[in-house]
Amino acid sequence: MTDEELALQYAGGNNGAFDELLARNQSKLFTYIMFVVRDQELANDIFQDTFVKVITKLKEGKYIDSGKFSYWITRIAHNVIMDWYRQQKNEHLIEPVKDNDLNNLRGESLLDSCREHEIVNEQIMHDVKCMMENLPAPQREVVYMRFYQNLSFKEIADITGVSINTSLGRMRYAILNLRRMAKSHDILLKTI
Repeated sequence: MTDEELALQYAGGNNGAFDELLARNQSKLFTYIMFVVRDQELANDIFQDTFVKVITKLKEGKYIDSGKFSYWITRIAHNVIMDWYRQQKNEHLIEPVKDNDLNNLRGESLLDSCREHEIVNEQIMHDVKCMMENLPAPQREVVYMRFYQNLSFKEIADITGVSINTSLGRMRYAILNLRRMAKSHDILLKTI
């Protein structure tokens, strides 16, 4: 049976179907969570919270067979991770004191509140790097020089021995190709 069929079987009362779903998906899902949070203990907690939500949603009949069970549970894991980071962010909020002394702010707490944005942006950069591997070499080179080395188009043209218009054209085609790849793989490339 497929994962989708097992999910529907479990929702219908077959508890053994869930054991099979868990066995099939736990390694991939845990790897995803660990990649994002980079902390073994936290990853274990989030993994458990994710499967509690999966069980709850299956029992409530909130799963619709779309042929993408693994994407569905990954999205739930993503939401659990984001909820955790939001909770951490809220714990670092500082209540104003009577005299509203700004010396009560600590740089670390402000940096922690931006961690969610960093994680999202890191994931986007990872996705872009993976897609870049599929670009033709001249386009990949221009993208790398522009975004990873922060070179101007004039500098890129000088280094690669082409005109500025050619380097701009390569960048244009690279961006079009990256957008096409992102769309075909349902990857969101919007940073926070």
